[in-house]
Amino acid sequence: MGQLEGRLALITGGTRGIGEAVAQRFAAEGADIIVAARTSEDLEALDDALRAQGYDRAILVPFDVSRPEPAIELSNIVHERFGKLDILVSNAGMLGTLMPVAQMDAAEFDKIIATNLSALQYQLYAFHDLLRASDAGRLIAVSSGAALHPRSYWSPYGAAKAAMEFVLQSYVKEIKGTPVRANIVDPGRIRTTMRADAYPGEDPKTLPEPSCITGTFVRLALPSCSANGERFTAEIEDWSPQAGDEDRWQKLASGAYIPG
Repeated sequence: MGQLEGRLALITGGTRGIGEAVAQRFAAEGADIIVAARTSEDLEALDDALRAQGYDRAILVPFDVSRPEPAIELSNIVHERFGKLDILVSNAGMLGTLMPVAQMDAAEFDKIIATNLSALQYQLYAFHDLLRASDAGRLIAVSSGAALHPRSYWSPYGAAKAAMEFVLQSYVKEIKGTPVRANIVDPGRIRTTMRADAYPGEDPKTLPEPSCITGTFVRLALPSCSANGERFTAEIEDWSPQAGDEDRWQKLASGAYIPG
């Protein structure tokens, strides 16, 4: 029996990179998963991959996190069918164009803010009551190191992630005394398309695959998880840095790594 047997999980941005890896891991751990993503083609590809592994319970939903209506519509469906939501992984994100903030088109700026910041509020509005209906509702919001360290050309993405963390910490204070727990995961340096777009000169072979950090998500999704309002750097498991690249990573006592 998997660690998440009998739990219902919604993963946004669940067809690529970290979201896809989390969806695959949660399915392997026995969860019933709802995967929300922008394109039907990506959803179908994920469904094919899951079915090839013997998992046929995924609910696949075309979903635009930058608007409130899809979250409300999906919450109504979840309410009617399940009456609760045990786990919400708010993962979908958008890097946008890295450029001086004074030169960025306003429409793109607004889209980045909506996708990385407003989306969390839309999801809290839509799914809070469903998380509250669970015996142990768990919210995991995916952030970034850019939220902590301002840098040139990263203004809308970094600002949105920093504000998203503020929203989550406010929410944590508001759910005090309930069985809901909400935490932040900073995935660190992971081999994703977004990472490649941000650092085109970086050798992706030096980075761990997204599947290596899913253990952190499982631990935060468990009913036994007592952490609340904490910010975790995802632990990289079953992986070792390449020879000569060890200085970029910190090895933990458990044998896992985190960015150094």
